[in-house]
Amino acid sequence: MRDLLGSLLRCLTILIAVVLIIGIIGGALWLLLKNQPVAPLSERPTISGKSLEQTGLALYLRFRQNEITESASNDPTVVNFRIEPGETAATIGPRLQNLGLIRDGQLFRLLVRYLGVDDKLEAGDYKLRRNMSLEEIVTVLQHGVTRARKVTIPEGWRMEQAAQLLAREGLVDEGQFLELARAAKFDYAFLNDRPAGRSLEGYLFPDTYQVDEGTDTRGVIELLLRSFDRRVTPAMRQRAAEIKMTLYEVVTLASIVEREAVVEEERNIIASVYHNRLAKGMYLQADPTVQYAKGFNPQTGRWWNPMLLEEAQAVTSPYNTFLHAGLPPGPICSPGVASIRAVLYPADTKYLFFHSKGDGSHAFAETYEEHLANMQKYQR
Repeated sequence: MRDLLGSLLRCLTILIAVVLIIGIIGGALWLLLKNQPVAPLSERPTISGKSLEQTGLALYLRFRQNEITESASNDPTVVNFRIEPGETAATIGPRLQNLGLIRDGQLFRLLVRYLGVDDKLEAGDYKLRRNMSLEEIVTVLQHGVTRARKVTIPEGWRMEQAAQLLAREGLVDEGQFLELARAAKFDYAFLNDRPAGRSLEGYLFPDTYQVDEGTDTRGVIELLLRSFDRRVTPAMRQRAAEIKMTLYEVVTLASIVEREAVVEEERNIIASVYHNRLAKGMYLQADPTVQYAKGFNPQTGRWWNPMLLEEAQAVTSPYNTFLHAGLPPGPICSPGVASIRAVLYPADTKYLFFHSKGDGSHAFAETYEEHLANMQKYQR
């Protein structure tokens, strides 16, 4: 009889223990559902219908809630962080921990696993702060920042040079770039006064750019055109009308000034010489227009080669301003803002000639006799 009572007592004890365990687990689940899942990310999975493993994971993360919602540091310093294509939480977590951005790389992996966003951690470059919480970092890492490549297109380059540079940087297809630039089918108001059939020469604005690696060839051209649209202001376009020039004519003349000017202080003076010659109906006789017409020289490997004296009359091209009066058919390169402003606001001079001194600067003259004297003085 005593043995029977002992057995009943043991069974009752076990039953009470099971009820208590069930009650504890049920209470924990109730609190979990009542207080919402761990990190406040959109479209998070719920406990309902999940495996026992997922339920246990949810309880574990709930137990470490403070480590998820609080930052590892109060330091607001920005840290550059990169996720490589194909990288998973298993390698990302330890790297974040090593950089001091989170306390526990394993907790990062478990949180990402619970939320089901491991395959949503995007490759790219990120700027993370040391005082970000773990849940904030998980959110940010789902929105990758595309890598950008820095490239500088110098003033005075023709579009073929820009195409070659951008192609070397892996940003464009060179052939497609030139095809699109020559077709010039882009919708910008500043292109409206461009004669039919003209390319984008002169409008591919020279500047330093951050080009996203995912940008296609047309997108890169759009980037250069938007820069022109921004840098050549409405006030500058209004000034063109005031001096009775179309914007296309301004860009064309500015491209010649760009190739001629070396010393910054002379830019407006050189522009005044060409304005004065145009006003008198004189030929511009600009060496760079002949250099442009000559094009690429395989022997020198250069696009811009010095003009020989006899080439002034020998190079047959509508761009040769020794043979044709007025402006050439279009720009010969991409001028910068300084050269465009020089054409819009030339110096007030009576100069009609200038000759290189050999050091980048020029000797200016009002008469041909003065010009001959300068030639004799500075001719090599």
